[in-house]
Amino acid sequence: MATALFMEMVIEMTDADSDQEHVKMIIYDIPTIPDRTRHILGLSEDDPSVEIIRIGKRLAADGVCEIAIPCITASYYHKEVEKQIHLPIVNGIKETGEYLCQDHVRKVGIMATDGTMQCRLFDKELSKCNIECVYPDEEYQKKVMYLIYNNVKAGKPAEMDVFNEVVDHLLKKGVNRVLLGCTELSVIKHQNQVPETCLDVMEIMARRCVKDFGKLKKEWENL
Repeated sequence: MATALFMEMVIEMTDADSDQEHVKMIIYDIPTIPDRTRHILGLSEDDPSVEIIRIGKRLAADGVCEIAIPCITASYYHKEVEKQIHLPIVNGIKETGEYLCQDHVRKVGIMATDGTMQCRLFDKELSKCNIECVYPDEEYQKKVMYLIYNNVKAGKPAEMDVFNEVVDHLLKKGVNRVLLGCTELSVIKHQNQVPETCLDVMEIMARRCVKDFGKLKKEWENL
């Protein structure tokens, strides 16, 4: 669902008057890639980067000039994958930091997988912009994982009361924005009404891609 939504975002953000003016895309949708969070947490020996690199090399052979991976947790493997593929890979977390810096945001709440949280992927990038990252308490982080794995990945409707509980919990910690740092959470935002304080990292990725081709609609300059 996240891959399909990413493609839809790119199309929606593109300033085009005909099919021929849209950004060319090659989509590899490989659901059999091993679970990123399980590998990062040491619960699985199946390294997702092996398959990600294989697919990236196929894309390079197909002549693409830029790659986007609609999985924020996969940013953990960003340096190694980019090194092996020799093509620029859009870093959604880095782009988010730059966007927040321009918006003068200094404290954000993070809704993401346990893997993203444990290796502090957002902290490493956002600290460069002097942005503080705040994570849910253990009880609420379990709710985030429930939304990701038991709702979206399971093909079930999002339980919005659970989603809103987590957002409210983070806002009470004094954050300015709540980052949807998992593409399954992006799907929830797309299918439901969420608080305006929520900022979708996958939207920022899509925005970067379209901008790189000089085709971004003006209404998408600000999210």
